[in-house]
Amino acid sequence: MYARRLAAAAAATADAGLAGLVITPGYDLRYLIGSRAQTFERLTALVLPVAGEPTVVVPRLELAALKESAAADLGVAVADWVDGQDPYQLVATALGGAPAAIAVTDSMPALHLLPLADVLGVVPILATGVLRELRMVKDDAEIDALRKAGAAIDRVHARVPEFLAPGRTEADVAADIAEAIVAEGHSEVAFIIVGSGPHGADPHHGCSDRQLRAGDIVVVDIGGCYEPGYHSDSTRTYSLGEPSPEVAQHYSVLQRAQQAAVDAVRPGVTAEQVDAAARDVLTEAGLGEYFVHRTGHGIGLSVHEEPYIVAGNTLPLTAGMAFSVEPGIYFPGRWGARIEDIVVVTENGAEPVNNRPHELIVVPIS
Repeated sequence: MYARRLAAAAAATADAGLAGLVITPGYDLRYLIGSRAQTFERLTALVLPVAGEPTVVVPRLELAALKESAAADLGVAVADWVDGQDPYQLVATALGGAPAAIAVTDSMPALHLLPLADVLGVVPILATGVLRELRMVKDDAEIDALRKAGAAIDRVHARVPEFLAPGRTEADVAADIAEAIVAEGHSEVAFIIVGSGPHGADPHHGCSDRQLRAGDIVVVDIGGCYEPGYHSDSTRTYSLGEPSPEVAQHYSVLQRAQQAAVDAVRPGVTAEQVDAAARDVLTEAGLGEYFVHRTGHGIGLSVHEEPYIVAGNTLPLTAGMAFSVEPGIYFPGRWGARIEDIVVVTENGAEPVNNRPHELIVVPIS
């Protein structure tokens, strides 16, 4: 698998008219060789020249960690270095020495980018355009991992009503959810949003010491990392007690908008057309101004990656792409709601990996 990815990356680099890629720790490095190395002041980088063999430049004290990645089995050359040596010169050597156009991963810190550019004699471009086509289209193993992650986060959402009660704080609920995320099969928590009452009108609220109250609408957006490193991300909205007629009516429009976007997903449709499918339903109902973010984002090794389902993105969808469909409505100072599923593009449409009910979930209170 990793050999295929390296070969595809090299081919994409050549097609882009570049001499090579330099990939420092992050999701691109994990995708290409399975390494979970971290970025430190000492340079670790995969150097992938178009002409020549790939090389990993790595501090000698990080060699043991590198051997835990696929690089050890791929026969990738290793250029290790010790303090006092110039690792950027090792990168230049692995690229062939002469100044040439190269691309670097978008997660490369300036700490490494600037000295690398100085040694190479050229300012690199971002590798996003080279690698995005590879990472956007998931293979069967990746899709299977996303399905398992989706099922695991569904099991957490099934438990959320037992955590919601007047008098408990958002932080209390988030702590219970964190335990459940790991208990239901994730290796770690990626994020937790518990937005109750007026906090639900902030799409990226997080959690706080606000106590839940009867009548609150509660937005719960949660996700985790599921081995081998693929992510879940799903939002459901809960009501502590029966909702008001206004809330119920607005939520029913949101539910239609989310379904319209899912129904629009199929190969050949553009990302912005999926966004428009959700937005048009809300706009026709007079709620368009309360939908303040894009309809979705890609997901995989990273929680947020391409493709982005947003106005202006004319990228045609392709079978194997995976992304969220998550329209929301937000009334500042009052309440908010969001419905989110991860879907995989198939030859015939969309396959949701989340299957919890989409209705506003009413939690009985005593």
